[in-house]
Amino acid sequence: MPAKQRLMRLTPRHVAYLTPENPSEGMPPPPEGMTEASLADHRETIAKFFGPDDHSETWIFAYGSLIWKPACDHVEIRTGLLHGWHRAFCLGWNNRFRGSDQNPGLMLALDRGGACTGALYRLPPDKRDENLIKLFEREMGWKPTAFPPRMVTVRSGERTIRALTFCIDRHSGRYVSGLTEAEIADVLAKAVGSRGSMAGYLFSTVEHLEQMGLHDPHLWRLQNLVAERIEAVYETDR
Repeated sequence: MPAKQRLMRLTPRHVAYLTPENPSEGMPPPPEGMTEASLADHRETIAKFFGPDDHSETWIFAYGSLIWKPACDHVEIRTGLLHGWHRAFCLGWNNRFRGSDQNPGLMLALDRGGACTGALYRLPPDKRDENLIKLFEREMGWKPTAFPPRMVTVRSGERTIRALTFCIDRHSGRYVSGLTEAEIADVLAKAVGSRGSMAGYLFSTVEHLEQMGLHDPHLWRLQNLVAERIEAVYETDR
C-alpha cells in the first residue's frame, strides 16, 4: 500500500490571509539595469543548448513553481534526482511578483551542493521550440537573468536523463545566502506581490512534491514555521 500522505500545517486557510489586493499575471516593466528579453534572445538560447534537428527527447527539470504550474506543454512526466545541486530560497529580493518594497520575497533556485528531487517534463517533439520559448518567456523575461539555464544529468528510475533547468548565478547580485530557516520563514510569512504570496508559493510546492511522493525535509520544516507565524498574526483570538 502507498504511504499515507503527511498532513501539512500550512493550508489554503493560511494562504488566504495573504491574498494580493490587485492580482495580476502580466509582466511589469523590467527593473532598473535590466531589459526585456526578446524572441531573438530566446531563439539564441535554444540554439546554444539544442541542435536544430534532434527533437525526439527534450526534458525540463522542475524543482519549484514549474512543478505545479508548468510553463509549457509536455507529453511525459517523471520524478528524478539531481545530484550536485539543491533547492534553496536563494533568489532575492522579489518586490513585484511575490513581494513588495516593504516585504520582499525570496524565490527558489538551484544552488550548488547536495541533491534535489523534482519533476521531469518531456516536451512535445513536434513543438519543442515553441514550448521552450514559452518557458523562457516566463523564467527569463528580463535580462541579464539571475538564474540562467543549464543542462544537468538527472537520475529517474533506471534512466539517466539530460535535462534543462535553472540554477542561481552567485555573482548576479541577487544571490542570497546565510539565512537560517527561521529567517527564511519570516520572509515567506509576510511577502505578497501581484501574483500572490510567498506562503502560497511554498504551499503549492510542498503539496505537489508530497503528492509525487517526494519529501523535502527543509521545505517541510519551512511550511510548519510559516504556518506558525501566520497563525500568530491572524489567529491570536481563536
